[in-house]
Amino acid sequence: MSLLGEGSDVDHRGTTFSTELLDELSAAVLATGTGHAVYGNADFDDAVFAGPAVSFGGVTFSGRACFEGADFVCDSTFERAVFSQEARLRRVSFSGRSDFTAAAFAGRADFRQAVFSGEVAFERTVFSGETEFDGAELSGPTDFRHSVFSCQVSFSGSHFTGSQTLFDSAEFSERSSFDGAQFAGRTSFAQVNFSGQVEFRHAVFSATRADFSKSVFLAEAEFGGAVFSRDADFDRVRFEGVSTLGPLMCVGTLNLSGAVFSLPVTVMAAARTLVCGRTRWMATALLRLRYATVDLTDAVGEYPLAVVTHPRRFTDPQDGGILRPIQEPRELRGLDDKVKVRSLSGVDAAHVSLTDIDLSGCRFAGTVHLDQLSLKGRCTFADAPAGMKWRPRPARWTPRRTLVEEHHWRHRSGRHEWNRTEGDAPVVEPAALAAQYRELRKAFEDGKNEPGAADFYYGEMEMRRNDPSTPPGERGLLALYWAVSGYGLRVSRSLGWLVVAMAATVLLLMLWGLAGNEPKPLTTGTQASPGQAVELRTDTPDPVNPAGPLLSRLSTERFEKSLRIVINSVVFRSGGQELTTAGTYFEMSARIGEPVLLGLSVLALRGRVKR
Repeated sequence: MSLLGEGSDVDHRGTTFSTELLDELSAAVLATGTGHAVYGNADFDDAVFAGPAVSFGGVTFSGRACFEGADFVCDSTFERAVFSQEARLRRVSFSGRSDFTAAAFAGRADFRQAVFSGEVAFERTVFSGETEFDGAELSGPTDFRHSVFSCQVSFSGSHFTGSQTLFDSAEFSERSSFDGAQFAGRTSFAQVNFSGQVEFRHAVFSATRADFSKSVFLAEAEFGGAVFSRDADFDRVRFEGVSTLGPLMCVGTLNLSGAVFSLPVTVMAAARTLVCGRTRWMATALLRLRYATVDLTDAVGEYPLAVVTHPRRFTDPQDGGILRPIQEPRELRGLDDKVKVRSLSGVDAAHVSLTDIDLSGCRFAGTVHLDQLSLKGRCTFADAPAGMKWRPRPARWTPRRTLVEEHHWRHRSGRHEWNRTEGDAPVVEPAALAAQYRELRKAFEDGKNEPGAADFYYGEMEMRRNDPSTPPGERGLLALYWAVSGYGLRVSRSLGWLVVAMAATVLLLMLWGLAGNEPKPLTTGTQASPGQAVELRTDTPDPVNPAGPLLSRLSTERFEKSLRIVINSVVFRSGGQELTTAGTYFEMSARIGEPVLLGLSVLALRGRVKR
């Protein structure tokens, strides 16, 4: 070693180093005045570092540094080390803690298939050349916070199995790849700046939460086939250059709250929950989803925003352009694959289109331009309860589509067969509910779906009838309208009342309306003297009230006459029968009320079949 000096080349392939031997080697190449060793080309391939601790801290490798296949069986540090040219650490085994804090890699850094068994520290490390960690095994807590990758970097196939993996505030200036990487512990890419394309295809995040909050993606971010076994947090992320996000799988909550999408984007995800509170889409956006319950509270869409249920498994292009279905986590496969929207509160619905969405639990309170909401395909709403037959006072509700806010209001009012409020959500009062029903009815009518609008008209009228601020006279009129025909929408109800009214009129006419004896004209006259004209006068006697027992009046003949009078009265025609005074009033009432009931039946039928 006496022949070595500052910047000398060293070749110690296969050498076993103790702490003392390594210190002696470092002293031989010590730089004058700096106190740090300076190596030229350093070759430590297959070397074994067996001391209590190995230190290359502050060392400068002015030439190529080769540690391929080396084995560090103790703690090792490369803190503030400088690798001026290629650093080859392929298949290196670090058994203890490995510390590369503030190190600088000016050339290519090759950590492929390296094994880190202990704690790993790359905090504030600068990688200026191509960097590769493909297939690396990092079993301990791993720290890349504030690291700078100003070159292409690849962690493809790497396994991060430690309790945590931190890339917070790191910078990736060029293309970076995490394809097929596996993250077992807590994983954080918070506040990371991805200036180049980043790839997380088929990466697996098994931790409780994968954190990408406040990061910036200036180019494409590919998450095709990525799996988040718990939650994925993209809170306040800026997607400046992303046109496609996914298809990704998230067993827990996919959080896009406060995220900003600058370009037209398609988001494809199979997730349990998707939260888009205050998310901002600055161009057109398409959300193709499976299983997800979506919360769009206060989301901002300056251009059309479409939410669509994806009917089949997402596909991923393989070699040769073949599309293969992506395997979904078993935790998702047991769920209903139809997407549910939980809230549109604070959203400008003029830009929103929903296709094949379950809206049975959706809160519409606070939605702007709800009348311009576009509903396509089969969008379902909550049903009114079927009734509870075994209660002392059975509750029988008319089958119709309802808003979940009506369920909450009725449940608070003591109608416990309706669904209760979840959490501390405020209960919407009937006046506001009537406005929501009115706007949704208009949305259906503008979409040329008149039958679909009928239930929302029914709900609007129900809320007006139950609104305490509605004048009593109007509420009474609405109650009568509801009881007689279900607001002109229930054919069976109005027809039922029509049949009852006609039957009652027939019975009344048989008992008191038809005369006892049919009046016959009587002609009388006088002749003053022979040869002079005869003066004749014909009179019809007034009908005589029927006499005798009531049962005797229920004859077939009287039934036929009464029925003919009633049928004619429905279409405003006179029955052509001489009636008693009471019968005349019965017929007048029938000619006023029964045609109205018939008209309501026709109106209800037309409302269900109108195009």
